[in-house]
Amino acid sequence: FYFFSRFSPPSYWVGGSGQRNWVQVFCNGGVPTELAVLYMIENGPGEIPIDFSKQYTASWMCLSLLGALACSAGDTWASEIGSVMSKSKPRLITTWEKVPVGTNGAITLVGLLSSLLGGMAVGIAYFITQLIFVTDLEISAPQWPIIVFGAAAGLLGSVVDSYLGATMQYSGFDQNIGMVVNHQTKDSKHISGKPILDNNTVNLFSSVIIALVLPSVAWCFWPRG
Repeated sequence: FYFFSRFSPPSYWVGGSGQRNWVQVFCNGGVPTELAVLYMIENGPGEIPIDFSKQYTASWMCLSLLGALACSAGDTWASEIGSVMSKSKPRLITTWEKVPVGTNGAITLVGLLSSLLGGMAVGIAYFITQLIFVTDLEISAPQWPIIVFGAAAGLLGSVVDSYLGATMQYSGFDQNIGMVVNHQTKDSKHISGKPILDNNTVNLFSSVIIALVLPSVAWCFWPRG
């Protein structure tokens, strides 16, 4: 877990390309960082297999951090890969209407598949870390569900992020510059959402939601050793 939390993809990749500021880094990386610190305070820096029947608290924290990181990776892959490779026009997740590229809350099939693969990549990285650094896996619960739940967190995180973006972020099409804008201007035509949250807080809330939901779901379905 310690190795995984240190060498996972940087959380400031989320939400588009280019240089990130400290607010974006905090909103995307604050949740997993806090969970990693709490884990090390509670259990030390060593790796522990995920096994809810033997290590409930540690397993809950591990899955929570996995969910937060997979959520960020899924959103990143959906934004970066989906916007480039998708040939179809994106649709707003709340109404399924076709909207311009760049609209908050817009999704494509390629983007959703990319978010699943992004979360799966995080799950595979964690699973490999467990295989390398944990010595008593043979007497613990199976660890392969890490990959499955990582993929699920990536996809669900992208969906939650899109829903919040479609309802809580303003999107408008500025006729003057011919682009989607995130704030109202005199030349913008409203597409969706309300000016309640910005992209950073949407990312933060999405990460928190997945970090809380994933361990609870995993506890219900994780194979017992």
